[in-house]
Parts: sequence; structure tokens; C-alpha cells
Amino acid sequence: MISPTTSLPSTGHRYARVLSIAGSDSGGGAGIQADLKTFSALGCYGMTAITAITAQNTCGVTGIHGIPPEMLKAQIDAVVQDIGVDAVKIGMLHSPDVVHVVADAIRTYQLPHVVLDPVMVATSGDRLIAQETVAVLVQELFPLAEVVTPNLDEAGWLLGRRIEGVEALELAAQDLLRLGARAALLKGGHLPGDWVVDVLAVQGGEHESGHGHRLQSQRIATHNGHGTGCTLSSAIAAHLALGLPLEQAVEQARAYILGAIAAGANVTTGRGHGPLNHGYAPVAQRVFQAL
Repeated sequence: MISPTTSLPSTGHRYARVLSIAGSDSGGGAGIQADLKTFSALGCYGMTAITAITAQNTCGVTGIHGIPPEMLKAQIDAVVQDIGVDAVKIGMLHSPDVVHVVADAIRTYQLPHVVLDPVMVATSGDRLIAQETVAVLVQELFPLAEVVTPNLDEAGWLLGRRIEGVEALELAAQDLLRLGARAALLKGGHLPGDWVVDVLAVQGGEHESGHGHRLQSQRIATHNGHGTGCTLSSAIAAHLALGLPLEQAVEQARAYILGAIAAGANVTTGRGHGPLNHGYAPVAQRVFQAL
């Protein structure tokens, strides 16, 4: 049974509620747009607190406009105080002030099941975060997140070194734990080869002593990879909101994203990196007995 985080009217039923704190992608493939599609496809009720507006399409990012921190705080307050939150996905946080607002909200409301996707670079290669934000992100949000989900480039930025080869994934995942993360899902999709290998490392977990939990799948040939990181992290948050433990939530999220990539692999959307097919197998919105 899922416990609500705020008091509810006595209707007896409610949805699994997931809040995305992230940037807007005008092209619809990543950011809050991808998150909302994912929440809906997995049977959850999605809500948003927008951190930034980007002018973006499949070819790249042409502009970023940060939302004022006080407006971001107002969005989070409005959602939490009325509707409640069962899980949180955090994406693009472009400045230290924005990071502080989000961290303060998590602590104030004791928000559960926080999934931190440290979005730093778009699929097109465009930078989405200021350099000075990285250290604040690690200090403030790593200890508050149930899991962090960097890709190779993001993990390399966080750790200050290049990560090359599957064996290097294991050590890098453990090093992310040493930065304060309770769990780290290090995504190895940018490594060459016919297989994609990700590593899940958990503080105090059975895999902690040198080896994380490896998840691997055959690579799907496609040019449509825009929003894969956003989609995976939001799918993890959705499954946590639905009551799954972390390792199962990661496995189920990974299965969903593989299906979404395969279903959209041969579809042309725009002239660059196209999106996934988020709605390839939607499920009905789940309704739970309120406690």
C-alpha cells in the first residue's frame, strides 16, 4: 500500500502521483514532456515544476531561459500542498539557486523516492548546466536522492575523469556512491559494442563490495535516442511510486525504455535525433486505496 505524503479528502481512492522537476523541451522528446508521457504510459498521474524553458528540437538547443527560483518554489509548493507526491524525478537544474530550492523542498516536505538524473548535456551535445552548479548538485542532492542516474559523460564530469570500458563502469559506480549517493545507476549506452551495459550500485547492498548489479541488453540500431535518459529516470520514479523496490523499479524501467526505443526505431521525426515511442504499450491509470 502506498502512503500519501499529504492529507487527502476522504474519497477512499487516489492515483500514484509523480512530480517531475525539470526543464521543458519544446520539441517534445525530452524533459518534462518525455516525463509526462512516461508517467501516463506507466499508469501514473504526472505533475511538473518547470526549472527552465528551452528552445529545442531534434537538431539541438538554440536557447535556454531559466525560471526564477521563487517561481520554481511556488510550483513545488502548489503541487505538494494540495495533491501530494509519491515519487520525484529531478532533471535539468541549470543554476546553484535552483538546486538549493529543490533541496530545500525535498527536506521541508520529506518528499519520498527521489530519482536524480543529473542532466548536463543534451543528446545533440549542447551543454545544459553551468559548471559551478555541479558541485552544489552533488553536495545538496546526492544525499537526498534514492538513486542518481548519470550517463557516461555526466559521470565523467562528476568524477573528473573519462570512463572507458565496461569494467570501468563498476569502479565509477562505486565512486559515485563515495560522492554521497545512496544508489547510482550508471548508464553505459555511450560505450561502443553490440551490447548496452548499465551498472546499479547501492550503499550497503549485496553488490557493494566491488561489483554492482549489471543490466545488459542488445543494442537497438536507431538514430532516435533523444530523451532516453529523461525517460529512464522518470520510468524508475513511476515504478517507485507504484510500490516497487529500487532494483525491480530499475529493471522494469529499463524494460519499458527498450520497448519504447524499439517501437520508435524506424520512425522519422525531425531532421536530427528523434524521440522514443513512449506510448507503444500504455497501461490504464492505476487507482489505489487511500490510507
